Amino acid sequence: MKRVLSAFLLIVLFHLSLLAGSVEKLNSLRCEYLTTPLGIDVLSPRLSWKLPVGVDVQKAYQLIVGTDSASVARGVGNSWDSGKVWASDVLVAYSGKAIQPYTRYYWKVCVWDNDNIYTSDVTYFETGVMDDHNWKGSWISDTHDIRLKPAAYFRKALDVKRSIKEARAYIAVAGLYELYINGSRIGDHRLDPAYTRFDRRTLYLTHDITQSLKQGDNAVGVLLGNGWYNHQSTAVWNFDQAPWRGRPKFCMDIRIIYDNGEVEFISTGPDWKTSLSPVVFNSIYTAEHYDARQEQPGWNTPGFDDKKWKNASCTFAPSNLIVSQQMHPIRDVEMLHPVEMIKLSDSAYLFNLGRNIAGVSELTVKGKPGTEIRLKHSERVGEDHRVDMSNIDYHYRPTDDSDPFQTDIFILGGTSEETFRARFNYKGFQYVEVTSSEPVELTDHSLKAYFMHSDVPVAGRISSSDALLNKIWKATNSSYLSNLFGYPTDCPQREKNGWTGDAHIAIETGLYNYDGITIYEKWLADHQDVQLPNGVLPAIIPTGGWGYHWGNGVDWTSTVAIIPWNIYLFYGDKRLLETMYDNIKRYVDYLNYTYPSGVTDWGLGDWIPIKSHSSKELTSSIYYYIDTDILAKAAKLLNKQQDYDKYSVLAEKIKTSINARFLNEETGIYCSGSQTELSAPLYWGIVPESLKPLVARNLAEKVDKDGSMDVGLLGSKTILNALSMNGYADLAYQLASKDTYPSWGWWIKNGATTLYENWRIDGNKDISLNHIMFGEISAWYYKALGGIFPDPAMPGFKHIILKPNFVTGLDTFEASHVSPYGEIVSSWKKSKGKILYTVTVPSNSSATLFLGGNYAVKCKEAKLVDLSKEKEGIVLATGTYHFEIKNK
Repeated sequence: MKRVLSAFLLIVLFHLSLLAGSVEKLNSLRCEYLTTPLGIDVLSPRLSWKLPVGVDVQKAYQLIVGTDSASVARGVGNSWDSGKVWASDVLVAYSGKAIQPYTRYYWKVCVWDNDNIYTSDVTYFETGVMDDHNWKGSWISDTHDIRLKPAAYFRKALDVKRSIKEARAYIAVAGLYELYINGSRIGDHRLDPAYTRFDRRTLYLTHDITQSLKQGDNAVGVLLGNGWYNHQSTAVWNFDQAPWRGRPKFCMDIRIIYDNGEVEFISTGPDWKTSLSPVVFNSIYTAEHYDARQEQPGWNTPGFDDKKWKNASCTFAPSNLIVSQQMHPIRDVEMLHPVEMIKLSDSAYLFNLGRNIAGVSELTVKGKPGTEIRLKHSERVGEDHRVDMSNIDYHYRPTDDSDPFQTDIFILGGTSEETFRARFNYKGFQYVEVTSSEPVELTDHSLKAYFMHSDVPVAGRISSSDALLNKIWKATNSSYLSNLFGYPTDCPQREKNGWTGDAHIAIETGLYNYDGITIYEKWLADHQDVQLPNGVLPAIIPTGGWGYHWGNGVDWTSTVAIIPWNIYLFYGDKRLLETMYDNIKRYVDYLNYTYPSGVTDWGLGDWIPIKSHSSKELTSSIYYYIDTDILAKAAKLLNKQQDYDKYSVLAEKIKTSINARFLNEETGIYCSGSQTELSAPLYWGIVPESLKPLVARNLAEKVDKDGSMDVGLLGSKTILNALSMNGYADLAYQLASKDTYPSWGWWIKNGATTLYENWRIDGNKDISLNHIMFGEISAWYYKALGGIFPDPAMPGFKHIILKPNFVTGLDTFEASHVSPYGEIVSSWKKSKGKILYTVTVPSNSSATLFLGGNYAVKCKEAKLVDLSKEKEGIVLATGTYHFEIKNK
């Protein structure tokens, strides 16, 4: 009875609150960082929201979750009512009745500040299969022959005899797939499901097919591609030797709820029919070949005659773990038209897209039956206007000439105008050379291209008075997105590998600019799948086996710790740290066992330096410290006191060992004093506090003496940051804004629209023109110029640290970042000897502004801002502030 009364009182109070104060809508309601997701299969999904602009602080919240939308709208939830919780959290894990499969849960949130209540509209999330035992279908394929090249069609005719209320398709695939119902492709995703270690984790997707099915005759069609599951191309990475390799297969349950409430499953089994398709070859690594003469019109529609098709074969599941794919999907995000077409002959044309992208081209052409058209994709062209792949095909090891690199082959059916695009492949390119075995007439409208990538929401924006800065930022973003395909990769052409070092160097660039948590959480699950029992990780993740014996030193595979920690800082969400804690611990324990002195040379070192060669022993030992320090901080956060004590001591031991081994305390020089050897200890907190000014001065003097930047991959993370964090922001900006070799601007000056793999631009091999490895500069813009930092003590930008640098040579700058609490803006403009600085602190958060230098500060909102303790930081509550800053 008390529980009933309590619930009743909550409802009454809820409605009284609605009447008592003004009501505004909450926004950005998400479940597991997705809007109205289908197929959720976690037991305690995370629910999040944002307050309206201008709300100072959230004092309390109430979450209401139930299976009836009308009841939830009235404030009644039959699954969970959190009650009024006095907290400012905007991310809360579901804690109600046990989540059930195949169920739509409606939810809303109410928030109180000092005077008002703010409510959201009712939204929902929907659960999926949730438990392996709930699958009804069998895994099916067409053969066990991994060498068979044509992709397989599958179809099933079904008769729907009653009116449908709701229908879902749950499809798990080893390989890639396209799903069709009654001739129409379902959804707008590309390259589903994402790459995993297939023998340890298989992903399924959920599709709402309510509007696609109809009463009466229907047909379901599935086209399977190889993806990374059945890799038939050969390269140095041994993709074709993966232990899971097999002919693509799938399992699908179609769950129909009729208007009368009856539930029916239509599932995969031996009654499904299969045939080979016109996709006569497909490789995620190289390209796709399509023979239009082998098309079977209507293969995925009702009434198609499939008597010549054979029955599908039942087979085993690829793994024992089948989980829902819950992340922002790969899509055709942007369509591009050529900026130039050059007709080389009646059977050869060159199309220039004007910029480097990852994705596919699409050709529309008319010609004789059997005409073979080749679409060669490249980043460069020669003086003869022919594509030049020498910089990207270096690691390809073809066994014959049947699988040319980045070259689609389209054989015309000759029926009429025909259109081709690859379904199960993507490439990195700016140019497409089209050649044909018979003359064809093409125009500049014959070809277009699609920029494809994981469709993560934009979270950041940069603008400035420096056109070069703006171009570098855009190029960095283009490289980041070109290398986001369900996991972070190094390049979209010659490798497509999940290189760990590239990813942790670029993690802040990714998180300042994009809302990428769903991709990183998936990728860290891949880490768990490939980690050896002793804690060792491979250099590329996922992997079919390559990377355990080379490239996987501590300076690369520190992703296991660095990425979860950055997710925590940017989102204020500790779930990934909790999930990965044992993996980080196992990794650090391996390092401690193998390198008890606290010093290690296990790693690749400062990869692709310009001139200098920095100590690999120093940089690897620093990453040993970073991982151990993160483990200690995670232990404290997760209330693991014994671990905190143990790993705090170990971290201090490693730091002490590094300084004893590599630091000359009299001169303030580490090792030989290269830019990386000085900036890495500064940035990562190795340098003793008393020696920081000396080491920083040595770094600045070294840069001045060298006359340019001289770092490799690891140093590219630290050089600009170490300078700007230690009083040399002007010098850092000089390096960042150079347009002479070596620099980011040098690439842009020479026509780059993405970042390169090498500081040199004249390489003839092994120099991808679309790499993210040197992409830290974009994050540096937010940190050094915008001054926007998360506060580890109040993560997720609950409290914002602001440390802008008004550098010489730049007149205006603005950085904005959409945090879990709303948009942060840090903007400044130089005018008549003054700096006009504007800050926006989002609702329910606060900030502390630190202005380095000898400044006189005024604020138009003076009554709200205490400037008396300026050197200790100016504390800012929610709102927009306008400062006038002068040199004293």
